[in-house]
Amino acid sequence: MTKFTDITLPEPIQRAAQKLGFESPTAIQEMCIPWILDNEHDLIALANTGTGKTAAFGFPLLSEIDIESSDTQSIILCPTRELCLQISKDLEEYAFYMTRIRVVAVYGGAPIYKQKEALKTGAHIVVGTPGRVADMIRQGSLKLSKVTYLVLDEADEMLNMGFHDELAEIMKSIPEQRQTLLFSATMPKEVENLAKKFMKEPHRISVGSENKGAENIQHFYYKVQARDKYMALKRIVDMNPNIYGIIFCRTRNETQEIADKLQHDGYNADALHGDLSQGQRELVMSKFRSKFVPLLVATDVAARGLDVDDLTHIINYQVPTDPIMYIHRCGRTGRAGKSGISITITHSKETSALRAVEKLLGAPILWQKVPGGREICEKQLFHFIETVERIEVNEAEMESFLTNVFKKLNWMTREELIKRFVSVEFNRFLNYYKDIPDLNSMGEARDSRDSRDSRNPRDAREPRDKSSFSFSTFRLNIGHNVGLTKRELMRYINSLRVTRGIEIGQINLFGDYSLIDLDARFENELKKAISQNPYKGQSINPSVSPAKSASSSSYSTQSSKKRSYSDNPPWQDRNKAKTEFKKFRSKQSTKPDKAPSFKRKTKDKA
Repeated sequence: MTKFTDITLPEPIQRAAQKLGFESPTAIQEMCIPWILDNEHDLIALANTGTGKTAAFGFPLLSEIDIESSDTQSIILCPTRELCLQISKDLEEYAFYMTRIRVVAVYGGAPIYKQKEALKTGAHIVVGTPGRVADMIRQGSLKLSKVTYLVLDEADEMLNMGFHDELAEIMKSIPEQRQTLLFSATMPKEVENLAKKFMKEPHRISVGSENKGAENIQHFYYKVQARDKYMALKRIVDMNPNIYGIIFCRTRNETQEIADKLQHDGYNADALHGDLSQGQRELVMSKFRSKFVPLLVATDVAARGLDVDDLTHIINYQVPTDPIMYIHRCGRTGRAGKSGISITITHSKETSALRAVEKLLGAPILWQKVPGGREICEKQLFHFIETVERIEVNEAEMESFLTNVFKKLNWMTREELIKRFVSVEFNRFLNYYKDIPDLNSMGEARDSRDSRDSRNPRDAREPRDKSSFSFSTFRLNIGHNVGLTKRELMRYINSLRVTRGIEIGQINLFGDYSLIDLDARFENELKKAISQNPYKGQSINPSVSPAKSASSSSYSTQSSKKRSYSDNPPWQDRNKAKTEFKKFRSKQSTKPDKAPSFKRKTKDKA
């Protein structure tokens, strides 16, 4: 494996890279840094967001700066002020031991006079947004006649935001004898045309497939009625207690509206859109980066330039009209080799747009059922218990209080204390999600896995007509206690290879067990295979209930009918219900001491 020390860079930059924790270069860095240092030709570099493109062009640019000259020698153009500020900060960190190098950020939404003063003192590297850079050139505050390096970072997004004229104007102010470096996550026709117009026979470096999302991101969608999207959003958030992500909306008004609703409903959320001042934007981003606010509701202006590496989720409140925008959005998670989840909330009229995204992505977006109340409550309960287990107890500070606390609570048993303790947090979820409706829209269900993965042919799909099937309910002694998810359970069942095309019905996960409806035709084979194949080293002892028709399972057309939940397996609940009903009928048939008399109405004689 190549190390950063193997790349020929000036000693101060190597020291800074070591200080910042650079050990091995990413693929785009390993390919671009030596090439830029050894060549004077133009370059097109394509790589997904979060793969280290700033260092890929930043290290070579710093290596070639003539410190004795105060002229601007490199200019980096990027689409948003957030990205502008982030690139400037990164370059300053890379040049930590090159104290005479000056980097100036030029962007809109901030006082222009301060940026003019910074340029007057000299700037070896200018990082700017096209609009503000063009303004500075017109006003004579920015001279680019000595520029030898031009970097177009996130070129596709600059064109998507309408900076065609500004880019053309800036190009006229830069000498033709320059090296142009174009970095982008995607390569649409607009970027190809830009390259043909302003670049000379560029060399191309591509890491991964063009216009594709990162492979370590899982893609899911939920299908609901349009009016139910906000309710579905809240359930998705509640089902993921450790969520740290961005919720993308189309318009500024909708962004602010969703953020306001979430705040009103008790969620730590905030909005980021173009109507905010620079001070407001910086405050929002400060709270988001510190995770004080774990949910950021944003327009696509936030899809680029946010240096946040630990996002767990990206949620699309609608399917993006431009499929490439989906790639940009989901690229904010799954960065630096980490995994991430991209979720889209859709309704029936967005089916074609979702298919267009799948086609560009080159992978299926898997359907998932909007979680119900019991699932959410159980998830939140175990999250709360895990939090209690991990909490650090400061005994020294609490000692003076504990004596009175113990006296106050010593009348309760251990079990009673635990119940009350858990209920403090848990009751609000139980009350809120009591008897909630099913939000899943089945009206125009489609199989999103048109090109199915042959290794996992039934990872997830929308329900089809299963009226010809009957299911047996299997109780397995594994659940949340081993980190089991519905998707992993389906993978496990498919890995048994009992037969091709095992039909899977309803799945319910609980603390230490799970219930799954499986094709009754292969009941014995499945039971034997499950017993012989441990899950993550834990042996499974399945028990099976009598077969039931598909119409009585989760695939019933009466999906909106309320169901009562219990910790007991469904077949036990049914038997118990029958017994209770018989008792009730027998009591009703017993004559009371003084039975009221009723006279039956008779028809009048003709």
